[in-house]
Amino acid sequence: MDMEMLVFGDRGYPVILFPTSQGKYYQNKDHGLIDSISWFIDQGLVKIYCPATIDNLTWYDKSIHPAERARRYTWYDKMLHDELVPWAMHETGVGKVAVAGCSFGGYHAANYAFKHPERTGHLFSMGGAFDIKMFTDGFFNDDIFYNNPVDFLPGSNNPDLWQINIILGTSEWDICLNYNRQLSDILNRKHINHWLDVRPQAKHDWPVWKEMFPHYLSTVK
Repeated sequence: MDMEMLVFGDRGYPVILFPTSQGKYYQNKDHGLIDSISWFIDQGLVKIYCPATIDNLTWYDKSIHPAERARRYTWYDKMLHDELVPWAMHETGVGKVAVAGCSFGGYHAANYAFKHPERTGHLFSMGGAFDIKMFTDGFFNDDIFYNNPVDFLPGSNNPDLWQINIILGTSEWDICLNYNRQLSDILNRKHINHWLDVRPQAKHDWPVWKEMFPHYLSTVK
């Protein structure tokens, strides 16, 4: 199938920015996340790619068996790895990408980064949740395992994992706070350096994400 996407900027470090649950490819623009990082784009420091997702055809599609949801998501991951990421690297002349997203977009970003650390220089999750088993109705197979960071990451020893700049952004009243603590614990046990950024007195919502994202982009080198 054809995939829709918005692109912002003409040069700089490539950033793949995913939408939230079932969000459209223009969601991050409409909610002001792109405006929050306009300085980085205008200065030519980053080039932002906002792809569509297929949440409604994968994890959120209750009309199909969980095995089919996972199989379709594996195809989506293959599209990212074989098509979008190489294209972004070619256009910018940079050998790795950053992946980022808010809420369920944080899952997409983390899943890609931890499956493909050799192509990932930075991971910025804002209010992410990382355990896909909540969508699989108790069913489990290899496709689910290898698209579920809290399952496959503990046993992964790809040396590039230790080279990623990882920031897990969450907040005191975030409904996904415990998912971030769980992932941080896994990373700590593997001695993978990262920053668990817990913002005080903030909720799972766009205002805190728009504060986080420019801060996180400032760490890109």
